[in-house]
Amino acid sequence: MPKSTIFNAFSRISTRAGLPPLPIHSVRHTHAVLQLESGADMKYVQERLGHGSMAITADVYAHVFKKMEETQMSRFEDFTKDFLD
Repeated sequence: MPKSTIFNAFSRISTRAGLPPLPIHSVRHTHAVLQLESGADMKYVQERLGHGSMAITADVYAHVFKKMEETQMSRFEDFTKDFLD
């Protein structure tokens, strides 16, 4: 199936749904971000996206990892604060 068929179908469906014009790639990006933020393993997301390595996935989604790191650090701090009391 030609790429143009998929792109055109996505455009028609988006228009009918009253959505603003979006590149189809934004759906892929959103899916990956939601997967990572929900706790999916980076290797899983890398394979799902078809990236050749986890480094590519990490580079593209570095902004997500920064947010996840902050969340994880907060969880860790909450978990360990009782140790010192």
